[in-house]
Amino acid sequence: MRRRLIAGNWKMHGLKAQLGEVEAIAAAAAANPQIDVALCVPFTLIAPAVAVAGALPIGAQDVHAADKGAHTGCTSGEMLRECGATLTIVGHSERRGDQHETGHDAWAKAVAARRHGLQVILCCGETAAERDAGRAERIVQSQIEKSLPDGASADWLTLAYEPRWAIGTGKTPTLEDIAAIHAIARAKLRAMVGDAADGIRILYGGSLTGANAVEILAVDNVDGALVGGASLTAGKFVPIIEAAASLP
Repeated sequence: MRRRLIAGNWKMHGLKAQLGEVEAIAAAAAANPQIDVALCVPFTLIAPAVAVAGALPIGAQDVHAADKGAHTGCTSGEMLRECGATLTIVGHSERRGDQHETGHDAWAKAVAARRHGLQVILCCGETAAERDAGRAERIVQSQIEKSLPDGASADWLTLAYEPRWAIGTGKTPTLEDIAAIHAIARAKLRAMVGDAADGIRILYGGSLTGANAVEILAVDNVDGALVGGASLTAGKFVPIIEAAASLP
């Protein structure tokens, strides 16, 4: 059995005034030890969050592929580790879309994160236009193929499927659509890394809330969630944690 992981992504939200939310989320994580919980916050909040999070893993939302150099505004894996981060997201749809990152960029960032001992949540997912054109499955397969590093295994890598059109919109795919994409992602992982794929968690992300968490998290090959807006407050995030913990 793969342990469920509920990971929050605060995106470009969060100041020190919100550290009380981190503390409350950490308390909920400690109260539900049968699942894993993590929180990825803005770079400026990593060290302060680590200071109040106790055993709750605090992560980053991106990492640069290089260890150092003339990369204005970027952050290396070594810098993240020094702040206390233990994981990072790479290849998020907002990075791919807004910053025009490629599959190779996500691959290079995942390799760099692993080099510095960081856990990696590697994202994939299609746009609305790609789904409407019947290309969702091929897009996800292609993104995994181009972004997955050699030696990917459950001890450091998690995959997250986030249909871009569902992020922050309140729209979600049907349970059948989620199951289909997660099954395809699992098959692609098996084709690339063999039996090690069976241990790699695949998260779902995209307008997941406390109200729909149980039914989505019960879908085959859904091993947890990458949660955006609903992770910003304990009031919205804790019900998702509790929903995951309630499942067998």
